Amino acid sequence: MRGTHRILTTIVALLALQLGSLVAPAYACGCGAMIPTKDQRIGVDREESAVHWDGRTETVVMRFNVHGNARNAAWIMPVPHRADVTLGEPELFDALDRLTEPEQRDRFHFWPREGDWPFDLDYGDGAGAPPPGAGGVGVVGRERLGPFDVARLTATDPKALGTWLRANGFELPERLTDALQPYVERKWEYVAVRLAPEEKDGVLQGELTPLRITFASTELVYPMRLSRLAKTAQTLGLSILSEHRMEPRSPIGGDAPEVTFAGRIERPDGAVARLTGDRPVHLTVLEQEFPHPERIDDDHHLRAVADTPYRQVEYTDRLLTVGGGIPAWLLTVGGGLLLATLTTLLVVRVTRRRPPVDGGVRSAA
Repeated sequence: MRGTHRILTTIVALLALQLGSLVAPAYACGCGAMIPTKDQRIGVDREESAVHWDGRTETVVMRFNVHGNARNAAWIMPVPHRADVTLGEPELFDALDRLTEPEQRDRFHFWPREGDWPFDLDYGDGAGAPPPGAGGVGVVGRERLGPFDVARLTATDPKALGTWLRANGFELPERLTDALQPYVERKWEYVAVRLAPEEKDGVLQGELTPLRITFASTELVYPMRLSRLAKTAQTLGLSILSEHRMEPRSPIGGDAPEVTFAGRIERPDGAVARLTGDRPVHLTVLEQEFPHPERIDDDHHLRAVADTPYRQVEYTDRLLTVGGGIPAWLLTVGGGLLLATLTTLLVVRVTRRRPPVDGGVRSAA
């Protein structure tokens, strides 16, 4: 009975945890924080960010893939200087994916494995695959861009900023107001984005149109501090286009950032060229995990490092064959057996031909 009670208790706890995750609002990692309207939820399946920096101007292009039942949600991004906001090109991320595809190589093994002859027998046909203003707040501009209601703001008081956002349809929790204090002290500005579907009763689902934000900056900085409000582990994916390979100065409370690609693009074209221009550019792709978002203590400040190229390699394991597909192990084993057999036969044959040796002593006649 005691064992049954423990099992039931565990099941109830797991169900409660699952239900809680469905009700709790989700926050996006990356620069800013995404907050749904009360009693609604929004989850970010994937966030992609591409950043171009030429030493004076920084452009951040972001694309979200979302799910949930939220009809609108707010997203706040601090920026060091006044920003211009436009819609971005979805094709940009497809182009970056093509440029950073892992190198494909074959890796050969000698002994047969599952799937190799003679272990590849398959009697079926199925196939399987081996993821109005308030005091202290200035409104620089407000416009509608596709599914985005964008407000560009200045603020000298984080509480006044929170009051303005809530009065104008941007949901903002009190704890996020406090998190804005460091940006107010540094006199940064803000891009407040209200994500709202164009259909009257629509919800935010699927891949959203990218948003392109451009501002002056004498250093490459990627705002991350507000992501410390996230309730679950977060992942940051960042593609950086600049004159040199760029890497963060510190992990800012997350795991060590991993470079998954670094290389020079000699002739950018298409959406990449429209972001960077026609000049050669260095592309660095970073991945970083934040198992404990509450430990994030700064924005990402990136610096130039040695332009050492790097590309991931994906190996396809293949059985080593020779001479038109004959497994090397079969030839080796078969040849060894044949040699052993021939050696044995030769020894037997030589032994039979050898004259007998008389070990006795002959008597004199």
